[in-house]
Amino acid sequence: MLARATAILTLLAATPGLADEDIRDIRGPKFVLPAWAIPAALAAAALLALAGYLIWRWLKRRREPRALLSFELALQQLDAIRPLMQPAAAREFSIAVSDVVRVYIERRFDVIATHRTTEEFLRDLLDSTKPSLARHRGLLSEFLHQCDLVKFGGLSLTLQSMEALHQSARAFVLETAKEEETHDALPAT
Repeated sequence: MLARATAILTLLAATPGLADEDIRDIRGPKFVLPAWAIPAALAAAALLALAGYLIWRWLKRRREPRALLSFELALQQLDAIRPLMQPAAAREFSIAVSDVVRVYIERRFDVIATHRTTEEFLRDLLDSTKPSLARHRGLLSEFLHQCDLVKFGGLSLTLQSMEALHQSARAFVLETAKEEETHDALPAT
């Protein structure tokens, strides 16, 4: 038997290509994923997606400022026209303050107030179905007539009367804004 094995080894040694095919080198260890690896990778991907979405929303919110409510816009505009409160610019001031109040009325109450005379606006206000606006008819009438006297009558105003006109416009905006807030706070029936 030993002779036979020796004969096979000699035969293999004589044919070099055959010996290389028979004996192979040891391979390295195979990598096997642990059981927790796939669920952990899926959880990490979900967390990354959620973080990306939250960052996107945060950046979008920072870029788009909140739309101002009608009373907030009116108050900003009233503050912006304060530099016109000089006796030499009384006409420009009364035009600006009147325009701010009229535009506010249009936005807040959905009533046409610009491009109408004061008398037309006040007459239509009596027929209006807006009780919160009709409640302020006296204040609006006095305010708008005072502005008309300066705009069309050439009346000059002192700094104190311009301040009173400005405070009157501000008070109207704030009072109607409070009514809007309390109306919105009531539950719908």
